[in-house]
Amino acid sequence: METELKLLVHPNDAHMLRHHPLLAQYAVEPPREQTLSGIYFDTKEYDLRRADAGLRVRQVNQDWVQTLKAGGTAVAGLHVRHEWESIVTGPIPDLDALRRQIDPKSSYAKLIKHLGKRSQLIPTFTTSITRTVWNLRLPEGDEVECVIDRGSIDTDDSKTPVSELELELKSGDPTHLFDLALRLQDDVPMQIGNFSKADRGYGLVRRQATDAVQAAPIRLSPRMTIESAFKTIVLSCLDQVQSNEPGVTIHHDVEHLHQMRVGLRRLRSALVLFKSVIACPESITVELSWLGTILSQARDWDVLHGSTLPAIRHSVSDPDLLESLHEAVRARATACHETAAATLGSSRYTKLILRFYRWVQAAEWRGGRSADQRRQLERPVVRFARTILLHDQRRLLRRGQQLQHADAGARHGVRIAAKKARYGIEFFESLYSKKQVRPYLQSLSLLQDQLGALNDAAVGRTLLRALEASHPQLRVEAAFIWGYMTCRLDQDLPHLNTAWKRFKATSLPKAQHHQ
Repeated sequence: METELKLLVHPNDAHMLRHHPLLAQYAVEPPREQTLSGIYFDTKEYDLRRADAGLRVRQVNQDWVQTLKAGGTAVAGLHVRHEWESIVTGPIPDLDALRRQIDPKSSYAKLIKHLGKRSQLIPTFTTSITRTVWNLRLPEGDEVECVIDRGSIDTDDSKTPVSELELELKSGDPTHLFDLALRLQDDVPMQIGNFSKADRGYGLVRRQATDAVQAAPIRLSPRMTIESAFKTIVLSCLDQVQSNEPGVTIHHDVEHLHQMRVGLRRLRSALVLFKSVIACPESITVELSWLGTILSQARDWDVLHGSTLPAIRHSVSDPDLLESLHEAVRARATACHETAAATLGSSRYTKLILRFYRWVQAAEWRGGRSADQRRQLERPVVRFARTILLHDQRRLLRRGQQLQHADAGARHGVRIAAKKARYGIEFFESLYSKKQVRPYLQSLSLLQDQLGALNDAAVGRTLLRALEASHPQLRVEAAFIWGYMTCRLDQDLPHLNTAWKRFKATSLPKAQHHQ
């Protein structure tokens, strides 16, 4: 397995990174320069890509080297992948040599055998890279190959620049890669690199629009420990956050921002849910709150611009009367998206992701704990989950007792409780039978949707007041929208009461293997 931390560096900062004193301090020998020309191969049907694999033949000085990378994960810039490498005689893959390296029982051996039968490998894209390589020995004794790559990924009709730092662990502790990256980040601004050169190359040749990434199902087992379950849950949430990042930074896409915000809210909820046994450092929670504020501001304006106002405009006789207000809201939403994109490109965001992932991977919460406290982390998660879900349900039932006559503030409290209860059951869903979980989730989702619609209206009125303060000429239009939403609130309250009654009548699932 290859373990490598990848960070993107602006071409103008690559020189500063190359001369960073830490690299000279840890280098066991002077850096060496390499000129690399790579050719990536696949079939016309992209069989390798569909199998989450990449096959490259690269010229390194006078030698040709083929490399197959496949599977693995990429979170917070840390790529952990299968890798097979061998010398070849020229710029053509040698599939027989690959077959001799790969475990014949693995799915990748079957893939290579399939490719050999078809003999339809063709060049897909190329890379031209100037590489600077340091062999480092970190203070803890870890051996790391540090690489700065500069160049391009090329197709017949397009290219994209490459400027990145790779820290490949040869021996030692992967968390020390993050320590080195954070120290470099103090002086040279970089961004998380979750996409390999192969990922980026296929993005050029296929040019397929990517959908926003929703939360993936979380698979827990009843015998899994509390600590293992915590890691599984928070890393799943982090993956959703980062998977939607390109759609926010590059395309300013509304749905990608929405799903990134959902992922962040799930992550923050998970940290609160487990805080009795695993306390996240305040230095991290404060930064997660900062990021949440940026994404929430953009999302609130998106809802007003893309959902609330269009629905109202379709209901009036002359929609053009609200055109000026709609354009002002659109401008605010656009500005918030630009702020969000700049935030995700900032050094502050990169440090947050690196620090958080390091905290999780190193299980830093174990430091300073007694033996009894550490044993608590090793308890089966199923009992812990039941306790949490009961607590969340009781809190929701308590807050919703007076829901029929609640004001906006009280409804907001019920909405937050419903959201926490829903995230909790989704985190632990795999511990319960689908027959029990489905009706509970459905009733909880319906309640949350009704509360969310009322909250959108309340937030929309707040945004309109802010817009009116900066655009006095829009006072009449804003007042009309405000009055319209107030009427809709009164009409939606009966639906909320129906959803609340349905939730109260639904039982909390019981674990299949309660121990």
